Amino acid sequence: MTTVIVLNGGSSSGKSGIARCLQAVLPDPWLTLGVDTLIDATPSTVDDGIDFAADGGVSVGSGFRRLENAWMVGVAAMVRAGARVIVDDAFLGGAASQQRWRAALAGLEVLWVGVRCDGVVAAGREMARGDRVTGMAEAQAEIVHRGVVYDFEVDTGVNEALVCAREIAARVG
Repeated sequence: MTTVIVLNGGSSSGKSGIARCLQAVLPDPWLTLGVDTLIDATPSTVDDGIDFAADGGVSVGSGFRRLENAWMVGVAAMVRAGARVIVDDAFLGGAASQQRWRAALAGLEVLWVGVRCDGVVAAGREMARGDRVTGMAEAQAEIVHRGVVYDFEVDTGVNEALVCAREIAARVG
């Protein structure tokens, strides 16, 4: 039985919308935990944390990685305690990011989902949102998928979040 759904996609690709729709269409309660929540919870005083460049680039330091690791282990502990969790993340390190999650979620039933969206479409969403650094969506559109292995992929540039969520829900065992 699937206990974790990991949604990986670039900024403004539609992961959060899909996660909310999944909560509505899946029969059991699922928590949604996103990397944005971790970023918001991280104090600005963390040495070697996370930085957002004016051009949309993101650099992640060892201080942030330590907190991220603790968060991943914590998410896995919640699942082991009986919660079902949808993870909303952007694998800036591609396959290396997925490997960190694989280590934390070892022994759990995980559905790995790639959330694709054309960079130009994501950039338009980014502009409309107004809460992201301009350029982040286009910069991340492909890099987050490099070397990542998925059970299933959806494309939010072609389908609405609810359609994608229903396709994902059909694969949850």
